[in-house]
Amino acid sequence: MKRFALVFLVAAACGGSSSDDPCKGVAGPCVAVHAGATVQEAQTALINATSGTTIAFGEGTFDFDLDLSLTVGGVTIQGQGMDKTILSFKKQTTGAQGLLVQTSGSFAMHDIAIEDAKGDCLKVEGADGLHLNHVRTEWTGGPKDTNGAYGIYPVQSKNVLIENCIAKGASDTGIYVGQSQDVIIRGNDVEYNVAGIECENTNRADVYMNNATHNTGGILVFNLPGLQVKNAGQTRVFMNMMVDNNTPNFAPAGNIVGQVPTGSGFVGLAAHNVEIFGNTFDNEHTMNLGIASYTLIGNPNDPQYNVYPDTFYIHDNTFTGTSTMASGPLGGAVLLALAEMTPSTTTVPDMIWDGVVDPTKALSGDPNHFMPEFNICFQGNGDADWADLMWPTGDAMKPSTDPAPFNCTHPPLPAVVVPGS
Repeated sequence: MKRFALVFLVAAACGGSSSDDPCKGVAGPCVAVHAGATVQEAQTALINATSGTTIAFGEGTFDFDLDLSLTVGGVTIQGQGMDKTILSFKKQTTGAQGLLVQTSGSFAMHDIAIEDAKGDCLKVEGADGLHLNHVRTEWTGGPKDTNGAYGIYPVQSKNVLIENCIAKGASDTGIYVGQSQDVIIRGNDVEYNVAGIECENTNRADVYMNNATHNTGGILVFNLPGLQVKNAGQTRVFMNMMVDNNTPNFAPAGNIVGQVPTGSGFVGLAAHNVEIFGNTFDNEHTMNLGIASYTLIGNPNDPQYNVYPDTFYIHDNTFTGTSTMASGPLGGAVLLALAEMTPSTTTVPDMIWDGVVDPTKALSGDPNHFMPEFNICFQGNGDADWADLMWPTGDAMKPSTDPAPFNCTHPPLPAVVVPGS
């Protein structure tokens, strides 16, 4: 009785009516938040929610000057469509997020937009069972270094499903999943972010059927130092479109993604056990696909961190377009290395690797190549060309475009399984 009385009172306080009911069709307890509700009324609904409750926002734009937060598991937030229900934080004066969800339980959100947050649009910490569907995050003023860092930002979570979402304008990453496990990112559109999609220090992720365009870099798989999850791996990146990711890098100074060269389709940094297949790469000004160690970035100052990438299987992708405008520190390093081989070159091959090998995984007597089980392998990529930069270059070590050492395979990685996917 108390639960349903609360539902009735909150709906009434927000101006609900039977003819315009955001809760229509919802099974179970539902709290309606109608257009015109204050941020305090919306936050009250989140504070009073119990597991199994749906918070249903009505159609319209909600102008909030404060951030929202949720700490209860098992809650669903829904709108009437990601272009019909908009939580706008353009006038936000406090808080580091638009919506911060901190729970060890499940959380779902669908058919709603979060715009112009002072910090991240949607941050989820610690969830087990996260489902985001038809969620849009956007900074409506276009790419700016004053935009918030992340659009959709789950961290330290597991059983994550992000699908049919849109992320625009993030000064770091549109859809970022960090220090998590068992993740599916599928069918999303990411554009005009520094990084479109990033899996960072995450174990077991499937990233597929996404469109990444007009970002600085399309899709990133990174392992970074100094984080709780170390040296993560087992990521599949497949059936994605990575096209025209040539927006100038607008990350704030000091941000690690500020190192991503403008015009990068895929970048793997210190990543392990990655399978990349069935993707389309086109018109990336620096490189279609790059694999790098952290040694190009600097000293990680983390003794447990493995700075080297290994065990990549790149197969059956389509590469088109020619990279002729490499930029940024990494892009400059690529051109410098290639100049060792062909002094007049300005064209970057479709696939490049910095050539830095983990000494513990190198062939006996050949420190410049991996043991077979850790090798970078590629097959079936049409006429895509390749460069092993053998960094650092010098008189005795120059880049090579010989694909023979990399003509190999690895066992396909298993599909990621997330309940409800």
